[in-house]
Amino acid sequence: MKATGDGAGRRAVSSPAGLPARRAAMDVLLAVRQGEPFDAALARALISLPDADKRLAHELAAGVLRRQSDLDARLIPLVRHGWGNVEPSLREVLRLGAYQLVALDRVPTHAAVSTAVDLARSVGGSKAAGFVNALLRKVGGRAAAPSLAIDPAAHFAVLYSHPDWLVARWLERFGQEDTVTLMEWNNTPPSLVLQPARENDAALVARWRAAGLEPVPATFIGWLSPARKPTEVTGFAEGAFLVQDPAHALVAAFAGVEPGMRVYDACAAPGGKSIALGRHAGMVLSADRNLDRVRRLAENLARAGSGREHPVVADALHPPVAPVDLVLLDAPCLGTGTFARHPDARWKVSADALARLARRQGELLQACADVVRPGGWLVYATCSLEPEENEDQIETLLARDTRFERDPGDTVPAELRTSRGDLQLLPFRHGTDGAYAARLRRRA
Repeated sequence: MKATGDGAGRRAVSSPAGLPARRAAMDVLLAVRQGEPFDAALARALISLPDADKRLAHELAAGVLRRQSDLDARLIPLVRHGWGNVEPSLREVLRLGAYQLVALDRVPTHAAVSTAVDLARSVGGSKAAGFVNALLRKVGGRAAAPSLAIDPAAHFAVLYSHPDWLVARWLERFGQEDTVTLMEWNNTPPSLVLQPARENDAALVARWRAAGLEPVPATFIGWLSPARKPTEVTGFAEGAFLVQDPAHALVAAFAGVEPGMRVYDACAAPGGKSIALGRHAGMVLSADRNLDRVRRLAENLARAGSGREHPVVADALHPPVAPVDLVLLDAPCLGTGTFARHPDARWKVSADALARLARRQGELLQACADVVRPGGWLVYATCSLEPEENEDQIETLLARDTRFERDPGDTVPAELRTSRGDLQLLPFRHGTDGAYAARLRRRA
């Protein structure tokens, strides 16, 4: 246990077992509340931990974000002086403890409580430790969710930890059964899927089997990772494959790149689609307006690209190209199709953000349309489920710019296309991330 007393001469002692992982998870949660992306906060918090603690910290932080409404519904009624009066760090300690109690059967009750108490003591002293101990020993069934009959959106928002305004939209669009399935999908850790890069499917299968790994096909396209970390899979260092959900690999296939094409990937980071496009194109200009993202893009292209992809810093509102054969605009969006992969994202979205993004998407789409050569193609894509970011954008463009018409091609199964020919992946229907894409041709 930690030594008591302050000042010079205090002895250095080890932390209680399990505490470093829980402290790292708390640090991730606090950083996310301050606006830092989950992946960035996680990478920073885990850097010095052993692998077992990294896995636990990741599971705890992601689990709290996925089940936050449920956890808060259990905790808030127990706080006599109001949840708002609880220090932010102690809120996360309580959520971490409650998550272990209600969601992790392998963590004994006494261990969940004692490690939370130790963590509370480390951030707030003995008073904080007593407070956390008292509350967690009372955690049991959740507080009653709002009535399903009176307010279905609020009811399911509490049960499945999603924003109620978004649940209301999904209920209206998808119906209750599909909305519940979607939220259950979002609350389940996603599979790690590998796609061919410098080697094709046959070469990857042969490589993995030679290493004693039996490849398992992913949904529609790609392979389930045979190891927890892609860096541990043979072929990673050589760029034989890349990590990419089937939905995003299908967007790249839907683009229908032909040999020798000049391609502009307008919002390319982190580079998965550029790498897929570069397997066939003559040249891919891979752009992003953020320097740090372009650095990451360049690293990925150097590891797994064909050499035909060229990273640049550029804003898609001002394309740095003369007319090209094909433009892919994978537009910034609300990301509602990737909540399973980004557990913090659901708490950052808002109706106002949706409206702002939709306006920007329209501007980006028109800017990219203007650099498609006559007879060339414009492919618009998002990882959103929201019509304002998807089909509404295409209908608006086609109404105002008569140079373009839909030309979906035949590179993806018909079952994945809408009645108008657009690509649409829905997690509750297809078992992948959510994604949308439309392929337009500029009249010659």
